[in-house]
Amino acid sequence: MKIQLFHGTERRGSARHGVPSRSPLVARSSPSACTAPAAPPLARQHSTLRRDLHSSVADASAFSVMVGIGETYIPAFVLALGLGEIAAGLVVSIPMLIGAILQLISPWAVARLRSNQRWILLSVTAQALSFVPLVVAGLMGHASAFFVFAAVSLYWGAGLASSPAWNAWMETVIPNQVRPRFFATRTRMGQAGILLGFLAGGAALQYGKSVDHTLLAFAAIFAVAGLCRGISARYLSQQHENPAKMRRQVHVSLGELIGRIRKGGSERMLLYFLAVQVAVQISGPYFTPYMLKQLKVSYLEYVAMLATSYVAKILVLPAMGWIAHRFGTRKLLWLGGAGIVPTAGLWLYANSFVAIIGVQFVAGVVWAAYELAMFLLFFETVRRDERTSILTLFNLGNAAALVLGAAMGGVLLKYLGESPEAYLTLFAASSLVRALTLICLYLTPASEAEQQPIEILEKNAAEVLAGPVPEMALAEPVAIGTD
Repeated sequence: MKIQLFHGTERRGSARHGVPSRSPLVARSSPSACTAPAAPPLARQHSTLRRDLHSSVADASAFSVMVGIGETYIPAFVLALGLGEIAAGLVVSIPMLIGAILQLISPWAVARLRSNQRWILLSVTAQALSFVPLVVAGLMGHASAFFVFAAVSLYWGAGLASSPAWNAWMETVIPNQVRPRFFATRTRMGQAGILLGFLAGGAALQYGKSVDHTLLAFAAIFAVAGLCRGISARYLSQQHENPAKMRRQVHVSLGELIGRIRKGGSERMLLYFLAVQVAVQISGPYFTPYMLKQLKVSYLEYVAMLATSYVAKILVLPAMGWIAHRFGTRKLLWLGGAGIVPTAGLWLYANSFVAIIGVQFVAGVVWAAYELAMFLLFFETVRRDERTSILTLFNLGNAAALVLGAAMGGVLLKYLGESPEAYLTLFAASSLVRALTLICLYLTPASEAEQQPIEILEKNAAEVLAGPVPEMALAEPVAIGTD
């Protein structure tokens, strides 16, 4: 599951992805002759803020189109190259693990460059360039699995590397006073961008298939995805950075984090998120092969199915927000956590396109509850001055969970044979393991933040949406809301 996931997430508060100053952006005083000269600096600061806000929305939009038209179609590209259904299932998980290992240099790189922005721009540029090998493979009409996996590993490594730094940077750029409304707008633009990418990519692939140039169509959409990430980098470069506001981050070792989890600290919530990731990935990566190879749906039907779950989430998110406000975030998490249990198993009864669309809609509803609760709670378990360090470790753990779940599913699929019945067994197994993760949630203590007034939670939720949630949400565009 890409909880990815993901600063679009971006992959990807965070993709996804210290306590910031609570003082107003500009101190206001009564007008007087002595304060008159302050007007130009005030105007300049407002102008800078407006530029940063516009650039951030444009960055999110371009990033989201990249995800929709590029990242989403990588498994389908592997199938089109003839590399096999299991390879299509593993093309996200294994490269993401490699990428998560590569991104461990992020804290060191930010300290070395003395700038979050510089490191982010380097990472984002590398992510844009990672599409070049995929374009080449599409133009040539063939490529080895190693070649494709290497390119996708660069994609995930670069994307994950930018996540912790982007989160820390945005806390110094966007004032607290405007965060809730601003990030609501930014998120809506990102959702629209992903949906636009879905539809454009599906239409291009359907046309390519109709003229017998499917791989050329893949080359075209990957070229557009790389271009969109390049545009995203341009808007990131237009936002300002104040090095004086960079917070000193406390290093938390893996052993220390594991110790806190074992002692029953609120960090145990991270363990639940990882357990859900494993359970979802047992079946999630194999959704695309099942649809395209076993059910032989068209690319347009495939896009319609993905879009259905996504639209469902957009429609029900206001209601989920009301539930969180009225009954509390922990109850919303239980609603989502329990709701996602049967969704994979529902594929046993999806025998027509209409039934598939129905399953997708239901999945979108319950995933909306789970994701919103996760957004509200994830960073409430992590101190701000430890965020970069712990988020980097979580990215690694999340990628390991992806690989473990996908490997379990791959082994089961290999053993049973690549038949429709084998896939349905896979979906049922995923539902069973998802049910077991509820034990972990039951044993997770409530954090202090869960006892705070809802106004505080809403403010913190806005900070979480400021960047990529750990790539659980970005790294799993198919697993969330599709099975």
